[in-house]
Amino acid sequence: FYCPSHIPHIVETDKAKFLEDGSFGLDALQNLNFEEIQDTESRPDKENINVYDYVVSQDDMNANHTSNASDTDELSVDHTDEHEQDVDIQIENDQLPVCRSARARRTAISSDYVVYLQEPSDFIDVDDDPFTFIEAVESKQYRHWINAMKEELNSMAKNQTWSLVSLPEGVKPVGCKWVYKTKRDSKGNIERYKARLVAKGFTQMEGIDYNEIYSPVSAKESMRIVLALVAHFDLELHQMDVKTAFLNGDLDEEVYMDQPQGFSESGKDHLVCKLNKAIYGLQHASRQWYIKFPEVITTFGFTENIIDRCVYLKTCGSKFIILTLYVDDILLASNDLQLLTETKHFLASHFEMKDMGEASFVLGIEIRRDKSKCVLSLSQSAYINKVLKRYEMENCSPISAPIAKGDKLSLNDCQKDEFEKAQMINIPYVSAVGSLQYAHICTRPDISFAVGMLGRFQSNPGMTHWKAVKRVMRYLQGTKDYMLTYRKVDHLEVIGYSDADLGGCTDSRKSTTTGFVFLLSGGVISRGSKKQTVTAAHTMEAEFIALYETTSHAIWIKNFISQLKIVESIDRPLKVHCDNEAAVSFSNNNKSTTSCKHMELKYFVVKERTENQLVCIQHIGTTNMVADPLTKALASGIFFEHVKRMSLCSSM
Repeated sequence: FYCPSHIPHIVETDKAKFLEDGSFGLDALQNLNFEEIQDTESRPDKENINVYDYVVSQDDMNANHTSNASDTDELSVDHTDEHEQDVDIQIENDQLPVCRSARARRTAISSDYVVYLQEPSDFIDVDDDPFTFIEAVESKQYRHWINAMKEELNSMAKNQTWSLVSLPEGVKPVGCKWVYKTKRDSKGNIERYKARLVAKGFTQMEGIDYNEIYSPVSAKESMRIVLALVAHFDLELHQMDVKTAFLNGDLDEEVYMDQPQGFSESGKDHLVCKLNKAIYGLQHASRQWYIKFPEVITTFGFTENIIDRCVYLKTCGSKFIILTLYVDDILLASNDLQLLTETKHFLASHFEMKDMGEASFVLGIEIRRDKSKCVLSLSQSAYINKVLKRYEMENCSPISAPIAKGDKLSLNDCQKDEFEKAQMINIPYVSAVGSLQYAHICTRPDISFAVGMLGRFQSNPGMTHWKAVKRVMRYLQGTKDYMLTYRKVDHLEVIGYSDADLGGCTDSRKSTTTGFVFLLSGGVISRGSKKQTVTAAHTMEAEFIALYETTSHAIWIKNFISQLKIVESIDRPLKVHCDNEAAVSFSNNNKSTTSCKHMELKYFVVKERTENQLVCIQHIGTTNMVADPLTKALASGIFFEHVKRMSLCSSM
């Protein structure tokens, strides 16, 4: 209750005047005069900010030194007294604790009807990172961001990335911008603040500024195969990071770029940067790095794996080392610590490297090892927590299966009228499916079927599809601690499983899914789940088409592992299990039936692969078909048993 006559006194701050408890007469209240107090000591004009003016000198830029991570809290530069005082006061006020109730509140409205605003970033990110240079220098963490920008420019100066020249007549320079990212470890703790100067490559013209742009990265299957071998052979596994990897690529074309915002040289504002090396953001930057790395690493005795050209092998008698490259992340697996150390020294002598020691966290995947038991596990619990938090599902109730038995999604569930379109307009369906997809690609084959089915409706999703997305998240809530586990086994060999579901798609009547799983060292190294492209006439045809997809992938695995030269059993026919006796029989002999005369010619290559003893197709009971969850929705009990056979578990 508010009484206007109960006002004791006025409290004045540097920002405003406040009335507090006490008694004033109404007349006195009416005679009070309020005035607006404006802060006249503000930051420099946003349009004219240059970090050189108050952050870093040209001598610092040319010093070619890298800032020490332990010094990120202090800058070796001077701010004006007024600016420093203003920032300190602002940070102090912003950090005042806000009094809020600790009681958890539940909304009375079902979450099915909650409308979400789409975030501007497609990446899973819970940090409030600045989007522009102005936001960075005005943020609470401005000291960290300025240090990060200095470190980036020092690295470029050391690498002689550009030279300042006059812009040739008729040439339009490429723009550039700063990109900021807070780097965290597997536990969510801040590791460092990272600033990256990137070129605005979208302004480049093909044929003038660049030609080829394609560059490969190592496949996730390749990485899992290497990690499975690490577990079985108890190899040393270390990780390295190439600092500013793209800056190592040489440019064949002449490319001119604007000077970076906030760091233009005093008196040389009219000059532009002529790039001597590739820089992040250029259309062909990644390709130039991909060309550069094998040129260097092969001089040390490494050979490329022709099946996956981002995997390299070096052997010295009985000693060997496997190098896996994913852009700038490197995994080194070796049975000899000295050979591994020599490789590290070689890499550090040619590139600016960060030695991260034993591998523990790469590409959002946590690597856990129990060397006494020869066990290695892969976990994405931290990533899953980020996904759940982003879509406000961190407090949802867990369930035992991603899809209920018998549930099928259809085009009939898509938006049909303006009301349904209004319901879905701000729901982040596409980004949510993409977030789930990264989990199933890396470590969660148990949600492959669900994510694949959800992906078919991204162009026009309905509320039923959105509920299905949230059901998968509820399943992940209860199983986020599941780890994909590999261990030492008695007989090291690749074992495949192939399955199909006849006519499962209610819209096209095509088989909903070809599903296959390959195991090595007890865990999944590869999986597939996708709708068949033809309409099968009967179950045997659907299963035979699935065998075509499965054996094709089996040949890829066989060829890749053969290049590693450490798995002797790979020279034998690769076992593929199928739960359809007719399909197994049809694959293993030249028998021709009238029911299969209409099948496309390419599928009969399965027979050729069995005749050439590349694969060995064997029958297995449905209860032991590990690929079954990748083709259809199962009862939770059966689903759980198959998940265990994939070596997905919450403990090592």
